[in-house]
Amino acid sequence: MRLSFLALILSTIVQLVALNAIAQTCSGSLGAPVINETFGAGTSFGVGPPLPAGVTNLQYVADPCGGNDDTYTILNTMGSGCKGGTWQVLGHDHTGDPYGYMMIINAAIDPSLFFTERVDGSKLCPNTTYQFAAWILNILVDEPQTQGYSQPNITFSIETASGIVLQTYNTGDIPASKDIIWKQYGTLFTTPSDGSDIVVKMTNNGAGGNGNDLAMDDITFSPCGQIIRTGFGTIDDNADKDACQNDNLSYNLVANQTGYTNPSIQWQENKNDGNGWVNIQGATSLTLPVNMPDAAPGEYQYRIGMLNQASIGSENCRIYSDPLNINVYPTPVVPIVANTSACEGHPIQLNSSGGDTFLWAGPNNFTSTNDSPVVTESADPSYNGVYTVQVIKNNCPVFASTTVTVYETPAISPMSNVQICAGDGIQLNPVTANVTHFKWVPSYGLDHDDIANPIANPLTTTNYILTVSNDGCTGVAPLATITVTVNKKPVADAGRAIVMLEGQTAQLNGTVGGDNISYYWTPVDYLSNPSSLNPTTSSPSDITYTLHTVSGVNCGEATSSVFVKVYKTITIANTFTPNGDGINDYWDIKNIDDYPNAQFNVYDRYGQMVFQSIGYSKPWDGTYDGKNLPTGTYYYIIDLKADNLPKQAGWVLIVR
Repeated sequence: MRLSFLALILSTIVQLVALNAIAQTCSGSLGAPVINETFGAGTSFGVGPPLPAGVTNLQYVADPCGGNDDTYTILNTMGSGCKGGTWQVLGHDHTGDPYGYMMIINAAIDPSLFFTERVDGSKLCPNTTYQFAAWILNILVDEPQTQGYSQPNITFSIETASGIVLQTYNTGDIPASKDIIWKQYGTLFTTPSDGSDIVVKMTNNGAGGNGNDLAMDDITFSPCGQIIRTGFGTIDDNADKDACQNDNLSYNLVANQTGYTNPSIQWQENKNDGNGWVNIQGATSLTLPVNMPDAAPGEYQYRIGMLNQASIGSENCRIYSDPLNINVYPTPVVPIVANTSACEGHPIQLNSSGGDTFLWAGPNNFTSTNDSPVVTESADPSYNGVYTVQVIKNNCPVFASTTVTVYETPAISPMSNVQICAGDGIQLNPVTANVTHFKWVPSYGLDHDDIANPIANPLTTTNYILTVSNDGCTGVAPLATITVTVNKKPVADAGRAIVMLEGQTAQLNGTVGGDNISYYWTPVDYLSNPSSLNPTTSSPSDITYTLHTVSGVNCGEATSSVFVKVYKTITIANTFTPNGDGINDYWDIKNIDDYPNAQFNVYDRYGQMVFQSIGYSKPWDGTYDGKNLPTGTYYYIIDLKADNLPKQAGWVLIVR
């Protein structure tokens, strides 16, 4: 075994000079790949995870536009503006999967090993042709500003575990393009017969810096066998078959091949349900009947695998045909309302979606191929009826319908503005026709904002807008406005009670409030001007005045009263003769009886108090402590103790 392996090494050394050979890809059918690096897929747009350690000697960066030289990132899309707009805008990976990841490489300045993987020899079929290939894209945009930039130049290499090169292939410079052009590059290799491990490598020979940047996807190492041809009923009738949900499907799959003698045959099915390819029990001939009664939606794939008699027992060596695809599409979902309303004089708009084509039919020989056609710009009852649409998606039809009813247009008459008094309410009474829905804005001050006749009781003047509609006139909502003017009720305040002495005058201090008011005082007796807020009174006796505030907009009358207290003026004698002759024997104070709480203090010229009394029920007789005071002048202070009247001070002469 060792000698045969060395002979194989010697026989492949001559291939080392084929650095610029044309790519050698399998012209037959491929088996299950031993290496299948797709870089995975995400569930949203963004950056993917790094590769396992040892797969590449480039540094991973999580950058949506790739990193600097000698780095790589894993992306499912690459937007505009990357590297100053010199890189392509990529909306998806090589397969077209918008969430499928790809490897974006910003090459090192020196040649770099950017992919390597060791293959367990026990998983390989000995003496079997394998294809080592990858899909590669020069991501540089071919523009005047990128002329002279270096291009990717990739060497595919297959080696022994000890580093002896068994096969090599060089792509040469991969040119830039204005368009996005993915291309598969690779080479064929015959595995050794001794089951030794091999190592596959890809090296970028170009210099980094400006250019030499690429995207890579779907790196595979797969057995390459004879051509297997298949079809639906007839060989090479292999175009995808499309069907609809619940169809009763029946197909007869056929296959043929050349190059295998008495091969082992096995049909497989992939329902794309996460279980991958599964052997079909008993399907071991060149034909396979497929019956799918009441087919459920999904993608169904079928392929036939062939295993050469010499390799029976080693499933790794089985070669598979390209899959035959049956696409069962679900019944279209048409979100169409059961009832469509329209307003008389306005357009009738039908609405549907969820299909590739549409065909409407309805009253008055109406037809349309639009998804959401306008039946008429001016509806009337003649358009009432059922409108049916046939919706087709993926050649699967479904019917739906809607019933059109034309309603009379809602109407509202102009409303007259109203006035209320603060705190009062008023019922609003708009005149409407064909109305089932009401909406008042603002709702402030209303007991309801969605009825025809709400009670309005705003605190301030408010402009209300009423919008009306009915169930059939969606989008047609006439409106009207009404202003509710709030008039403040009259307010009266006659002020504080007034105290004055007889013979004096005093000013009344009234205040009023409200909208559109007038005011006056009653009674008018002794007032300088009863129509003034601040008249003066000269009343000789106690009196009560009332201030009247009257609304000019029927908001009532307010009153407030003020009491005017008029005190008598006291007259104080300045001389009396307490000699017992019965004439002028006491100090006489006229009107002092009106001040029962008055306080009297009398002093001699030395400041000695000689008389004191609360009230003056017993007049002073000119004595002090029971003894007659001598003739002379005495000084008094009288505090009347009445509503802050001023104290009285003066002198009195005793004559004996």
